[in-house]
Amino acid sequence: MAFDNILVVCVGNICRSPIAAAVLMDQFSQKHIDSAGLSAVVDNPADPKALEVMTASNAAINASMNKHVAKQITEALTVKADLILTMSTSQSKWIEDQWPHCRGKTFRIGHWIDKDVADPYGHSESAFETAKQDIFDSLDMWLNKIS
Repeated sequence: MAFDNILVVCVGNICRSPIAAAVLMDQFSQKHIDSAGLSAVVDNPADPKALEVMTASNAAINASMNKHVAKQITEALTVKADLILTMSTSQSKWIEDQWPHCRGKTFRIGHWIDKDVADPYGHSESAFETAKQDIFDSLDMWLNKIS
């Protein structure tokens, strides 16, 4: 199965999913990577703390983070996606309950390391740093499966 269209999902689409999407875009420039929120802060940019913890990353990742605009998950986005990555088991379940066609292609980003990525929104920079590291660790396990 080729994963050419990947959708990354969190709650607000301003912290975790933009970080994960930016990393995936950097790794897989030939694929279509998108992100959305279950309860998105629609039309907002990435959270300033999310941008801050990503500044140590490369320029391509920073560029896509700086251009990010939050959007709400829709059925059309789920239909287009070959793979949907969420931040928690409960988010995966919500998507599969909402759109049964998503079963079998919706996975927690931390699936391979049995980890949820905690929401850093409204917390200190260290919470964002932890979320970023959890996303990086989780994506490491997906890279050979996506390519």
